[in-house]
Amino acid sequence: MELIKTGGYMRIGFIGLGHMGSPMTKNIIKSGFDTVVFDLNEKAVSELVALGASAAATPKELAQQVDVVITMLPGPAQVREVIAGPGGVLEGMKKGSTWIDMSTSSPGLGRELAPKIAAMGVGQLDAPVSGMAKGAISGTLQIFVGGDEDLYKQMLPVLEAMGDPARIFRIGPVGAGHTVKLILNLLWFEHAIAAAEAFVMGSLAGIDIDVLQKALVASPANSNFIEHDINSVFVGDYDESFAMRLVCKDLGLAVDMGRDLGVPVEMAALTEQVHRRAMRQYGENGGEMLAVKLYEDLMGIQLRAER
Repeated sequence: MELIKTGGYMRIGFIGLGHMGSPMTKNIIKSGFDTVVFDLNEKAVSELVALGASAAATPKELAQQVDVVITMLPGPAQVREVIAGPGGVLEGMKKGSTWIDMSTSSPGLGRELAPKIAAMGVGQLDAPVSGMAKGAISGTLQIFVGGDEDLYKQMLPVLEAMGDPARIFRIGPVGAGHTVKLILNLLWFEHAIAAAEAFVMGSLAGIDIDVLQKALVASPANSNFIEHDINSVFVGDYDESFAMRLVCKDLGLAVDMGRDLGVPVEMAALTEQVHRRAMRQYGENGGEMLAVKLYEDLMGIQLRAER
């Protein structure tokens, strides 16, 4: 598919300027792309306009102005509304342009929309990310891409503006990127529950948290979560950059995917329910590590380490 160009460069439209989308857009602007933005949060839009972006009044208006539309939205319902709803992206996209969905969304939604998008002569990639807000800010996100290989190669300059080139992978056809992202998130939150149980038991048994962590890191039971991610909890930070409502949304999508594939997902379902309990306990805007706090509060302790 031959891309439309504006002044010799791809013009990028970005929809969804939240904790992840805003810094991702900033890196696109820093990379020299002419950028148009849309979000319901006027403050977020103004911040990007001050850096050189243009603002669109609707998703349709944004799509009419750009060669590539990127969406970074909370979930499938928002993606469907922005892309296929009244005044949505598909009403404005030109033949030869491309839609890249970087939201953590449902593989089925992308595949559902694919025939209509292809009939319009529009390219489609799903490219969800991993790396938290700090990766979005530093431009070192890991990106999992589903879609046509030639289109993927054409879009690499855009993706590399936001991600680590060594950690950007084409996974397979449309939907494959979303599939891997849901699996990744599921495993990460399963690790969170397992680590919470392990460290709470160790603490109540009188083992120093620093010593326990070092022993586990040196053992076959080590994981990235135990070695790195849980360190924020040890200083009382439960990571509010990713809200518990999004955690539960992602886990629900993973459980749904397992059900649709006929896979018994007992661990996934239990992990989802523990996180839903944490959301009920601490609020939907609480940080993604609050399932660990659930175990701390249940046993009346705090996992803190000398740092």
